[in-house]
Amino acid sequence: MANLSSLFDPDLLRRYDTPGPRYTSYPTAPQFSPGFDESDLRAMAATSNGDPIPRPLSLYLHIPFCTSPCFYCGCNRIITRDTARGAAYLTRLYREVAMASALFDRDRDVEQVHFGGGTPNFLTPAQIAEVMDVLRRHFSFAAPARLDCSIELDPRFITPDDVGALAAAGFNRASLGVQDFDPEVQRAVNRIQSVEQTLAIIDACRTHGLQSVNVDLIYGLPKQSLAGFSRTLDITLEARPDRLAIYSYAHLPSMFRPQQRINAEDLPSPEVKLGLLQCAIDKLGEAGYVYIGMDHFALPGDSLAQAQQRGDLHRNFMGYTTHAESDLVGLGVSAISHIGPSFSQNPRDLGSWEQAIDQGRLPVWRGMRLEEDDVIRADVIQQLMCHGTLDYRDLGRRHVIEFTTYFADALQRLRPLQDDGLVELRPDGLQATSRGRMLLRIIAMCFDRYLPTAAASTPRFSRTV
Repeated sequence: MANLSSLFDPDLLRRYDTPGPRYTSYPTAPQFSPGFDESDLRAMAATSNGDPIPRPLSLYLHIPFCTSPCFYCGCNRIITRDTARGAAYLTRLYREVAMASALFDRDRDVEQVHFGGGTPNFLTPAQIAEVMDVLRRHFSFAAPARLDCSIELDPRFITPDDVGALAAAGFNRASLGVQDFDPEVQRAVNRIQSVEQTLAIIDACRTHGLQSVNVDLIYGLPKQSLAGFSRTLDITLEARPDRLAIYSYAHLPSMFRPQQRINAEDLPSPEVKLGLLQCAIDKLGEAGYVYIGMDHFALPGDSLAQAQQRGDLHRNFMGYTTHAESDLVGLGVSAISHIGPSFSQNPRDLGSWEQAIDQGRLPVWRGMRLEEDDVIRADVIQQLMCHGTLDYRDLGRRHVIEFTTYFADALQRLRPLQDDGLVELRPDGLQATSRGRMLLRIIAMCFDRYLPTAAASTPRFSRTV
């Protein structure tokens, strides 16, 4: 099967391991402004409704609650064991669903639903099924064959029977957080999770007919060793998940308070961290997985791998997705929407979100309306992040520009990357090399006109390796 060893060049990875955006959007969230408000969101939704061919919708719902803190986590979450807070949250979430759904024509089918967090299964299966019922009442859902419903699961707080209830509610994809099975690593990050718990949930997903199971692992955690992480990979690959995300741990304790509980002396050295990544790449290649991009891998038959083969893979705030032509509607605290050429984000703190809902307002905290240049660069970066290639003529026709003239500065910035073997520059396009595919963020950064300003401010981005 696929040989991924050519992706790994330790010298290049060391030299280009600098902070940079993950490009789940362009422009990135630091460029969003409070000047974009509820009236702007309504205007963008109305414009989007006017498209000659109705664009489908994707729904993202953020469930912020977790019963205990994982020290590595940088997500927007609230630690509580009070399950009543989940019910109170849903009461307001349903009001937001009603307000948001009224923005869109009923002929716009929902083709994707994703529950993220936090820990979505902080809610009971019955509550989650109720959320799905509310969504179906307010939005027009596509036929089951065209509908992806996915949910992030913490295997410590769900049973195989619960998985059956989620499948009955319409979920056909699940993503399981694992990170590492090594007990010493788990103690260091405050996430004790057994192999048996995790495998039981993977088995239940398959028993109940879910189409795809993703497993998240992290390299670079405190106390990690090559032997321990190798064992984690072996156990995970034996379960044969359809997708794997191998994330690099970003230690940013000044930004994420839980990380202050991690002893920096326990973190693996840069050399060991690279070894962990190489171990993962070698083992996934031997197991037949395809490299999708960034930190994502999939089996050849998975829909992500097939979308990449077809050329219609997409990247947004939910990561890599097969729903390239949809508008994204974010619901819940901190959720981000992408409607037409705009982004909007709900408040990150629960109180501000609740206040907006209680006042009958769409809870828009900040956002931006994209300029023409933003749209062009977003398309370029999307192509790079999903496919590692650019066709200058195709992009020029699509945006009515002469590509090499418009991006003369960016192409000049790419020259050192070409000299280092990350990218091949041709008169009609560019192609990331096999070694450059692990550094797509570095290539995309050459086209980011906001980056010099962002780099001059407080560091906001994780490292690229």
